[in-house]
Amino acid sequence: IMAHSFWDAAAPLISVTEKHPFLVSMVDGTLDLENFQYYVVQDALYLTDFADCLNRLGNKMMECGGNEEISKRLHQFAVGAEECEKDLHRSFFKNFNIDAANAKPMPNTLLYTSYMTRIVSTRPIEEGLAVLLPCFWVYMHVGKCMLALREQLGDSVERPPEFDAWIDMYGGEEFEREVKDYIAIVDDAAAKGGDEETLKKMKEHFIMSCKLEHMFWDQAQNLMSWPDFSESK
Repeated sequence: IMAHSFWDAAAPLISVTEKHPFLVSMVDGTLDLENFQYYVVQDALYLTDFADCLNRLGNKMMECGGNEEISKRLHQFAVGAEECEKDLHRSFFKNFNIDAANAKPMPNTLLYTSYMTRIVSTRPIEEGLAVLLPCFWVYMHVGKCMLALREQLGDSVERPPEFDAWIDMYGGEEFEREVKDYIAIVDDAAAKGGDEETLKKMKEHFIMSCKLEHMFWDQAQNLMSWPDFSESK
C-alpha cells in the first residue's frame, strides 16, 4: 500500500515520462538506430550496478537479521537483471555488431548509478529498497503504455524487431510478476521498519529515481556525451 503512495506522489512526473519521445518513437518506428544502440550500451552498464545494488540489499537483509526468503529473492532479482535483462542487451549487441567492452558511463548513467549505490550502501535498507523501485515499476508502466500504442498503431508502421523485443520484455507478464514481487517487498519493509522519517525518505528516493529514469531517456534522445576537455589548438 505504501509503495502506491510513492507512485501517486510521482504520478505527474510519470505521466510525462510515459510520453517520452524516445519511447514513443520506439513504438512508431521513427527512433534512429544510433539512439537505440547508445541507449542499450548505457542501460547494460546501468544494469551491472543495479544488480550489484540488489545483491548489496540481499546481504544487508541478512546482516540485520531480516527475512531470509526476502534476502534470497533480492539476490534472484539481481540474477534477473544481470542475466535475463542483459541477455536481451547482448542479443542487441550481436545483431548490431556492437563492441561494448570498453564502454564508459555517460553523465546521466553515472548520476543515476552513483545516487542509487550511495543510498543502498549508506542508508537504511528501507531507503535502499525504495531507491531501486522505479527501475522496476516505471519500466513495467511504460512497457504497458508502449504495448497499448503498438496495438493501436497496428500494421500502419514498421519498426526494427529489436524495438519489439524490448517492448515485449518490459510490457510482458513475466516482468510484471517480478515487479509485483518487488513492490510487495517494499511494502513489507515500509510496514515493519518505516517510521515517519523513513517513509518520507523512501518517498524522496522514489521520486528522485523517477526523475533519473526520465533523464536516462533524455540522455539517449540527445546522445549526451562528456564535454571535450582537450586543450583547444
